[in-house]
Amino acid sequence: MRVALCQLNARSDRDANLKTATELLERAHEGGADLALLPEYADHLGPGAAADDRWPAAMAEVAARLGMWVLAGSYHEAGPDPEHTYNTSLLLDRSGGVAAVYRKIHLYDVDIPGRVSYQESASVSPGAEVVTASVDGVPVGLSICYDLRFPELYRRLAVEGGARVICVPAAFMAHTGRDHWEVLLRARAIENQCYVLAASQIGDHDPGRTCYGRSMVVDPWGTVVAQAPDAVGVVFADLDFERLDKIRAELPSLANRRL
Repeated sequence: MRVALCQLNARSDRDANLKTATELLERAHEGGADLALLPEYADHLGPGAAADDRWPAAMAEVAARLGMWVLAGSYHEAGPDPEHTYNTSLLLDRSGGVAAVYRKIHLYDVDIPGRVSYQESASVSPGAEVVTASVDGVPVGLSICYDLRFPELYRRLAVEGGARVICVPAAFMAHTGRDHWEVLLRARAIENQCYVLAASQIGDHDPGRTCYGRSMVVDPWGTVVAQAPDAVGVVFADLDFERLDKIRAELPSLANRRL
């Protein structure tokens, strides 16, 4: 399976975001990707984000036109009330059909004095369902950004869902990303002996927010096999499931677990 991570700098101009996302997905297709990922909030990253009813149809059209699996990052889905949206990932198959929907479970409610204060729950409702889906016969688990700090979710994806690949569309903040992004991604890959695919936002966003970027693919041994430079663009990797099986057979930590 060839995968592509699309790293972009979404802002509050939804038309411009869609144009850039489409161009990156087209580059992913030209590079032979079977599955391409966009980052968290690829539709809009900025103040005053309302539900986006155009994003699902637009992404479905691209997936169908390219004949490629697309994890359409996440977008602002209409929520349970007018004050809240869902932070929602769509997995689209090669015909543009919706293969899976995942709503972010863990919301980023953080107050670091002098650095960042953000309450995602003020405008976003949490999801409740742990989601895996089959991509060309490969079980793929879904997560979003801040979920990365909660290993119990990833263990459920690997054990209950049988995931061999776990996706992490993200808009990871630069001040934490420098120290935590790669460490957490590698830990989740090692713990669950899965490939971890992390597509991130990069650069400055309104208002006063900077995302770390460094989109990467981590193999089940915890090795970073592909990483994006600090720019908008696409990075590719080929997943080796024979290697995954070998790692799980030689170091059977999933099979040896007792809790």
